[in-house]
Amino acid sequence: MKHWLYRIQPLRLKMLVTGGTEEEKAILEQHFAYLQGLCNEGRVHLAGRTLLADYHSFGIVIFEAPDEDAALAVMHKDPGVQQRLFRAELFPWRTALPLPSNE
Repeated sequence: MKHWLYRIQPLRLKMLVTGGTEEEKAILEQHFAYLQGLCNEGRVHLAGRTLLADYHSFGIVIFEAPDEDAALAVMHKDPGVQQRLFRAELFPWRTALPLPSNE
């Protein structure tokens, strides 16, 4: 399996400052549930976001997929991407150092 990273950025930056609308909050819940499901399947290794509230803000998802088409499918199935809450870009990824163990 190859590793991939997709970066997301909110299309409406004000959401980061004033909070999301009810529709945006619902999409965020779907986005989180989608990523949680992929984590449970062992396909997502890391997901998170910066704590900035301006145009520099972004989130990343590092995951496994066999090829670029499959990786694009994972990214495009993300409810936040599908419903245009986020813009998304896909990158091939190689981890240089693993995350430390929590043990």
